[in-house]
Amino acid sequence: MTELKILMVDDHPIIIEGYQNVLQATKTDDQELLIETANNCDTAQLMIERAADNRPYDVCFFDISLPGSLDGTITSGEDLATLSKQLMPNAKIIILTMFNETFRIHNIIKEINPDGFLIKSDLTSMELADAFQHILKSPPYYSSTVSNYLKKKITSEIYVDDINRKILHLLSQGIKTRSLTEYIPLSISAIEKRKKQLKLLFSVMDGKDETLLHEAREKGLL
Repeated sequence: MTELKILMVDDHPIIIEGYQNVLQATKTDDQELLIETANNCDTAQLMIERAADNRPYDVCFFDISLPGSLDGTITSGEDLATLSKQLMPNAKIIILTMFNETFRIHNIIKEINPDGFLIKSDLTSMELADAFQHILKSPPYYSSTVSNYLKKKITSEIYVDDINRKILHLLSQGIKTRSLTEYIPLSISAIEKRKKQLKLLFSVMDGKDETLLHEAREKGLL
């Protein structure tokens, strides 16, 4: 009997319940699934750190859009996935998200390189079950939307690294630029330089932070 320890993180309990029911109903005869769940970044971070010190998770499912941690250090499922890869390098990482924007998909693949990447609107119960078993044996597994984007020839790819993503997130939470140094280990001048680069990247002509945040939301980065 193979015992698999699984973490599922999503801020909608009914979605987690659905995932659990599908996996438990379709597991193989030699599998036992021990599923733990979290609904926010703080709880998930604590569970990951505890598991890493005891028995690491075998598989982690992360939604991307989650309530951030109270201290502002963990802002999304992407950050949780990065933490998991650092603390539990053998764990299979599966991303599930509503975001189907090209820029966001490529950022997630570049930053996380997940073992599974599933767009929720693609998913049926059968595909989730098939994806889970496939990822256990021979990752990666990408749902149809992700696969289609990867097949396209990308002539102009926008890549926003982890620090830039945190700058955008903090600005969207109403944090002033002068206070960003409290959350990000950079000088004000370095942060301002990154903001200018982001505005060039997103063709923000008026120079306003509000316009930058609007464009970031349009591209699925917030």
